[in-house]
Amino acid sequence: MAESPLKKQSKQRGPGKRFEPGKSGNPAGKPKGCRSRAVMAAQALIDGKAEEVVNKAIELALSGDGPVLRAILDRLCPPRKDGPIKVTLPAIESAADIPAVTNVLLHAVGKGQLTPAEAQAVAGLVEAHRRAIETADLAERITKLEEFKGL
Repeated sequence: MAESPLKKQSKQRGPGKRFEPGKSGNPAGKPKGCRSRAVMAAQALIDGKAEEVVNKAIELALSGDGPVLRAILDRLCPPRKDGPIKVTLPAIESAADIPAVTNVLLHAVGKGQLTPAEAQAVAGLVEAHRRAIETADLAERITKLEEFKGL
């Protein structure tokens, strides 16, 4: 029986072979933004016919082709990823104010005013604010200690 021309070739790895185990032939990797030849060839074909392709897509969409219409609308007005939320939070002057804020967020989720994802995003902002407050407090305390010790 003849061997298939599509048979996989054996890998040349191991001691004394072309590629040693654990060592890449290209340690820097592919440069960022580098496009494959197939992508560049497809882009070259599209570039010459872009206007015709857009006109044909619009023609198909207007004639009732649902998927084409949806694709065009998704490009023109993509779905909103997030938007402003309406919830009144108490002021945060110190880390001691954080439980009141998280309490408001939990109640808003419970009432359906916020989604859990929205509340989590706001809680992340509150946490960043808490860290900023604590950092400022620590810097102030260190300054006072250094002044007290005469440093």
